[in-house]
This record gives sequence, C-alpha cells and structure tokens, in this order.
Amino acid sequence: MIVKPDADSLAKSARAASKGGLPPVHLWDPPFCGDLDIRIARDGTWFYLGTPIGRKPLVKLFSSILKKEGDSFFLVTPVEKVGITVDDAPFVAVDFTAEGEGAAQSVTFTTQVGDRVTAGPEHPIRVLRDPGTGEPSPYVMVRGGMEALIDRKSFYRLVDIGEAAPHEGKDWFGVWSEGRFFPIIPVDQLS
Repeated sequence: MIVKPDADSLAKSARAASKGGLPPVHLWDPPFCGDLDIRIARDGTWFYLGTPIGRKPLVKLFSSILKKEGDSFFLVTPVEKVGITVDDAPFVAVDFTAEGEGAAQSVTFTTQVGDRVTAGPEHPIRVLRDPGTGEPSPYVMVRGGMEALIDRKSFYRLVDIGEAAPHEGKDWFGVWSEGRFFPIIPVDQLS
C-alpha cells in the first residue's frame, strides 16, 4: 500500500521510531511514496512548503530519519520513504572543540541539529574550492554518507589551529584530528 506523503504522519512515525537515539534508517527500505516539499537550504534551515520550520525539535526529529541514496535524500520510516531537496549538505557544523596538539589533537564538531562527530578516519574533513573564485567549501562527514558544511566562523577557527605538514609528497596547510591530517590548501598557495 502506497501512503500519500504527509509531514504530520511522517513526524508521528519518526517519533515512534527514534525513541532512544537515532533510528536504524540504514536497515529500512520502505516503498517510495513520492516527494514532499521539504528543502534544506545551504545554511541548514529546513523549509516545509516554502516556509522555514521554526520548531527546532521537529527539525531534529526529521534529521534523525534522513537517509542518502546515491545523490538523493529521503526521510524514511519503516513504512514510508519520501524524497526531499537538499541544496548543498544536509547538516551544518556550527561549532567545534579541539583537544590536544599535533597528531594527538581531536576536533569534535557539533551540527545545527545537535549531532556530534570527531573528525578522523570515519568522519573525514574535505575542502572543495570554487574553480572560479577559489572560495573554500569545507565539509565533515556526519553519518550515512551525509556531510555537514562547516560554517564560516568555525572554518576560520579551524584555520587558526591548522599547521603545515607533508601530504602526498607535498607540503600542505591543514588540521590534525584522531591521528589523521586533513589538508586544506597547499602551502605554496598560501598568500
């Protein structure tokens, strides 16, 4: 039976499924029910029918049932799966803490919905650059193949704790976390 997508029924199912932490969305493969007019903007704002969702607990609830398949994003419950639009990354890293120094440093990010991840082999940091402007877009992996765009203030703070280190035969400026070096820019391109 195909269920017509509806934000209220999805929220109700999500509440039931997410008791006690993140639900196992990776195990769920319900039938596709269609697209729902939900959009996650680049700044992390969730919209429903073109209007920002102002209730933070509802956004957090929806984010707990978010799933990525290929390049598409869905909200899933055990019985329904609806497509949504994501402008860039589904999460935004709005803060971080750093402990230790050098290769022993740990950098733990917090997203706009309260997820916390420590950068490392399971949660790598990557930086893309706009080919025209050179403007950086930094990301950290959160879960299930989904990343968080690191917000500007956090990226500037990240650069403040960065250092030069060899990476793939070249000197790079980057940041260490959990024994792994994450390159940001080649040292010879620093101005």
